[in-house]
Amino acid sequence: MSRHARVGEEVWKGREKINAELFTLTYGSIVAQLCKDCDDYAEVNKQLDKMGYNIGVRLIEDFLARSGTGRCHDFKETAEVISKVGFKMFLNITPAVTNISADGKTFSLIFDENPLAEFVELPDDGKAQTELWYSNVLCGVLRGALEMVQMAVEVSFVSDVLRGDEQTEMRLTLVRMLEEEMPPGED
Repeated sequence: MSRHARVGEEVWKGREKINAELFTLTYGSIVAQLCKDCDDYAEVNKQLDKMGYNIGVRLIEDFLARSGTGRCHDFKETAEVISKVGFKMFLNITPAVTNISADGKTFSLIFDENPLAEFVELPDDGKAQTELWYSNVLCGVLRGALEMVQMAVEVSFVSDVLRGDEQTEMRLTLVRMLEEEMPPGED
């Protein structure tokens, strides 16, 4: 077991937990309401990403405090920490890190399981299977959390078992490292 996997397991064991079914059903209710309120699935995806981003910018503090994880040396290590510590810590899953690009700036996370998608059937309207990314909140969470540690990233799903794909795959690309900025007036 790798160091990151051990950290993820230890933090998961020590965390207060909520009922997984309640969490899944609550998230499903949010997505269902967005589907009713928004004009199209592109807008639902956008709102889920925005919600996730707002969660991520706050969740990173809890992650750093509880995991004791320091600054990653490169984006490949970031991938391992996200998979083995972050997802384990908050959702008790460990997606596989694959498809790392030669320059180390892009990778995929393959989900064998997705707790957000339990008990889910997409609307049978001929559009949801090709337009809705049901778990898009996770993309926003990662984007927001990584931005808080000075990494501008693009995050998106490329496949989802809910859409009939063989696997659920999320793709992350490091756009650039952000400069740490001092708040105005604090030279």
